[in-house]
Amino acid sequence: MVQQSPSPANTGGPPSEAGLSRGLITTLSGGGLLLVFMLQNRDDVTLQFLLWSFTWPLWLFTIVVAVLGSIVWIGLGVLRRHRRRVARRDARGD
Repeated sequence: MVQQSPSPANTGGPPSEAGLSRGLITTLSGGGLLLVFMLQNRDDVTLQFLLWSFTWPLWLFTIVVAVLGSIVWIGLGVLRRHRRRVARRDARGD
């Protein structure tokens, strides 16, 4: 008797890599919404922070805040992965 391995379509595993993942679709959707927001809000705004006061276009402020937020989000993810890796290593006794 010949045994055949199940085809990738029947394994119930993750979808094929050729399609768009949910994360990519969410990222592209969020980027599109950010772009629309920036295009609709092109007025200058005066920002005050502690002793400083400066005027920027709202679209520039929006993109700066979005980039800083993504850097913090990615940095927290890196720290979390590092801590989990260290904890797993300690649990193994290496």
